Amino acid sequence: MSASDYEGAAKGGSGDVAKFDDEDKGLFGRFHHALHATPALVPLIVLMVAIGIFAIVLGERFFSPGTLTLILQQVQIVGILALAQSLIILTAGIDLSVGAMAVFSSVLMGQFTFRYGLPPAVAIMAGLAIGTGIGAISGWLVSKVKLPPFIVTLGMWQIVLAANYLYSKNETIRSQDIRDEAALLQFMGIRFDLGGAIVTMGVVTMVVMVIVLAYMLRSTAWGRHVYAIGDDPEAAELAGVNKHRTIMSVYMLAGFICGIAGWIMIGRFGSVSPSASTGVVGNIQSITAVVIGGISLFGGRGSIWGAFFGALIVGVFELGLRMAGANAQWTYLLIGALIIGAVAVDQWIRKATA
Repeated sequence: MSASDYEGAAKGGSGDVAKFDDEDKGLFGRFHHALHATPALVPLIVLMVAIGIFAIVLGERFFSPGTLTLILQQVQIVGILALAQSLIILTAGIDLSVGAMAVFSSVLMGQFTFRYGLPPAVAIMAGLAIGTGIGAISGWLVSKVKLPPFIVTLGMWQIVLAANYLYSKNETIRSQDIRDEAALLQFMGIRFDLGGAIVTMGVVTMVVMVIVLAYMLRSTAWGRHVYAIGDDPEAAELAGVNKHRTIMSVYMLAGFICGIAGWIMIGRFGSVSPSASTGVVGNIQSITAVVIGGISLFGGRGSIWGAFFGALIVGVFELGLRMAGANAQWTYLLIGALIIGAVAVDQWIRKATA
C-alpha cells in the first residue's frame, strides 16, 4: 500500500463507532447525570422527603386540605418574588430590591386610587408599569454602565424603600375602604374551593406564571439567550446574542413580576401598608427559595420549577415545625442548612461535570 493510499488504509481500519464512557458510569454516575440534566430534581426530592417526614410525625393532620391551604397562602408572595429573582440569578446577577419593589407597587396602586381618584384598573396598570420601569433602570445600570448587580440593586433597594415611605407618608389604606371603594385591588385575594382546599387567585397566578416562565426559558430563543449570558457572557456575544437587550428584558420582566407580587400582597393582606415586612425580608426570602431550588448563584444553570419547589420547601418546613410545636428557631436552622447544602450540591455537580 502506498503512503498516499488513504482509501485502502480506511478500509482496513476498525468500523466500530466511537464510544465514550457514559455507559460505564454506573448507578452513581447516572444519578449525577440526572442531577446535572434536571436541576429541579434535587429540590423536588427534598420536598418529597420533607412531606414524608412530617406525614410520619404529624399523621393525617399534615395531609388535610387546611394544611395545603395554609402552605399555598404562605408561599404565594415569596413564590412570585422567587420567579423574579430566578431570572436575575440565571444571568449571574442578583436583585436585592425585589421585596421593596413589590411593596412600592402595592402602595402606588392604592395611592393612585384613593389619592388621585383613578379607576382601580388604571392604578393597577400604573403600578405594574412603574415596577417595570424600576427594573429597566437597574438593568440599564448593570448592562450599559457595567455596575455590579449587587451594588445596583442594593442601592435601588434603599431608594425604593425611601420613596415608598416619602410618597405614602407612611399612610395605611384600610381593608374595609378598599373592599367598599376599590374591590379590584383585592382581586388576587378572591377565594374558591378546590378539592377541599381554599385557593386564591394569587395562588393561581403564581402557578400560571411558573408554567409560562418555564416554557419561555426552555423553549424560546430568549430563554436560551438568558442561560447563555449567565453561563458565559463573552461566548454568548460571540455567538450573536444581544447581551444588553437580553439583560434589559430580564430586569424589566423581573420588575413587572414584582408589580404582580404587589397586587397579590393587597389581596393577601387586604390593606395597603408601606411598612409591610416584605420590603425588607422579601429579598432574602426570594434568594433563599432560589438557592434551595437548585438555581446556581453563578448563573446559567437551574429552572423556574426548582425555585417554585424551593418556596414550597420553606413553606412546608415552617408550617410542619409549627404544627409539631417546635421552637421557631429550628426553622431558621434547617433552612440555613438547606441553603449551604444546596450550594454545595451545585458546586459538586459543576466540578464533576467539568
